[in-house]
Amino acid sequence: MPSIPSWALTLTYWLHMLATVAWIGSLAAINILILPASQRTLNLVQQLSLIATVQKRLEPIAWFCIGIITFTGLIQMSTHEHYDGFLSISTQWSIAILAKHILGVLMIIVSAIQTWEVFPAIQRILLKKEKADEAELTKLQKRENRLVRINLLLSLAILLATAIARVS
Repeated sequence: MPSIPSWALTLTYWLHMLATVAWIGSLAAINILILPASQRTLNLVQQLSLIATVQKRLEPIAWFCIGIITFTGLIQMSTHEHYDGFLSISTQWSIAILAKHILGVLMIIVSAIQTWEVFPAIQRILLKKEKADEAELTKLQKRENRLVRINLLLSLAILLATAIARVS
C-alpha cells in the first residue's frame, strides 16, 4: 500500500466529498426543485430554455467534479487496507467499490449523452424560436428529464455502495 501523508489523504477525502456533494446536489436540485417548478409555471419553450441555461452553467462544474471524484477516489482506494487490486472481488468492501465504479461509469455515460447529444439538440431547436417543432421539443424534454432522473438514481446507488463499503 502506498504511504501518503495524513494531511494529503485528508485533503483527498475532503475534495472527494466536496465534489460528490456538488454533483449529486445539483442533480437533486434539478430533479426536486427546478424541473417541477418549471413544469408548473412555464410553457415548453421556456422550460427548455431554463433547463438549457441551468445545464450550461452546471455542465462544466459536473465534469470538473467527475475528474476530482475519479482522481481522489483512485488515491483513496489504493491506500485502503482492503484494496487487493482493481478488479478484485474478494471482500464485501471490494465488491461495493467495484459496484461504485460500474455505477460511476454509467453516470458518466448518461452525462455524456446529455452534454453531447441532448443539449445540442435542444439548443438547435430553441434557436428556431417560434418555428420550433413542439413534438420534437416534448420528446427532447422527456428524454432530458429521464436522463437527469437516471443520474440521480445512479448517484443514490453509489452512495448506498459507499455505505456498504464503509461498514465492511
